[in-house]
Amino acid sequence: MAMSTLLLGATAAQARDAVPFDADAKVAYSLGGATVQCGDTLTQHTKLTRDLNCPGTLPYALRVTGAGVVLDLGGYTVRRAGPEVIGSQGIVLEADSMVRNGTIQGFGFGLVTRLNALYVRLHKLTILDNGGGVYNQGATNFLITECRVSGNGQGLTREFDAATGSFDVRSSVFTHNELAMIADYHSIDVLDSTFTSNGNVVFCWEGSVRFRSSTIAWNASVSTIPNDGDGPRVCGQMRFENTLIANNTAFAPPAVPVWEPLRLSMIDSLAVNNGSSLQAAAETVYIDGNTFYDNAGGLILSDRPGPFTVPLTGIVRGNQFLANDSDGLRVLAPSTPTVISNVALGNTGFGIYAPTAFDGGGNVARDNGAGDCVGILCAPY
Repeated sequence: MAMSTLLLGATAAQARDAVPFDADAKVAYSLGGATVQCGDTLTQHTKLTRDLNCPGTLPYALRVTGAGVVLDLGGYTVRRAGPEVIGSQGIVLEADSMVRNGTIQGFGFGLVTRLNALYVRLHKLTILDNGGGVYNQGATNFLITECRVSGNGQGLTREFDAATGSFDVRSSVFTHNELAMIADYHSIDVLDSTFTSNGNVVFCWEGSVRFRSSTIAWNASVSTIPNDGDGPRVCGQMRFENTLIANNTAFAPPAVPVWEPLRLSMIDSLAVNNGSSLQAAAETVYIDGNTFYDNAGGLILSDRPGPFTVPLTGIVRGNQFLANDSDGLRVLAPSTPTVISNVALGNTGFGIYAPTAFDGGGNVARDNGAGDCVGILCAPY
């Protein structure tokens, strides 16, 4: 346990707001990398000294079973060689361990974790052109730092209905994935990371997602957040803090155009030049200190349908809705958020259209095409 803590840092719960330990710390390698072959099982610290080109027909390229083991790829690549094989596996982790400093490329599943791998650290890896980049089959809590996840079908993913855990992502880049991440019986916490040119950034199906100090730009869509109705899955929370959301084709894909989490939080973030409005049907919202500028539409809030639908409540405070096509802020009846100290200027529709909202005062609106405010009192300055 002590060795695992040293190598992996704190648990996921402890690590979220703590400074991570030095993931480049030196360890004593007991097995020379030159002796490693495709299909080997590793029980001791290992550093590669060359690329491994492994046929996808093997059960895996490498497997780690030793608790606390550090597998250092040494800047080299573990790749699938030869024809594509459905379900081929790159590096399989069956114990708490770390993989760092290299590339995993071209497998059905690039890096796979199983039941005994509860805490896994991935550092300075490139997860490239796999079907599933990081594939959780167990109950793994991941700490992912300074990684690049690119060209995968799904970047961070799981075995359907058979995995739980968390993805704690820091200082990483996700690009050109069909789907960058899925939260399905998982929580995802993203800090200081960048998402560009993905088909969809995150699918929040069951669990929660939090972005902090990150950039989400030039993607086809930001998130899919469906409403499973009477089904077993619900997105508990989608949360953005100090995050840039810019130049995306849409906030949500056309097939599921409305976000429907239980809670939506957006704090001190900037949404600019996106190709759609942000439509959200939630039970509660906390929208505070954001700017919506030059989007195809502003923010639309409505009730989340369900077996026991209740009017949306929460706080919409201190936001700026500027030069958006259509309305700046629209609240659909019978939703009852409290609207306080917002500014709506130069939108082509209404500045603030909120006939059922509570008027918290201090709202300002002018120069909006369809009218400044409906349902609340706005001052021009």
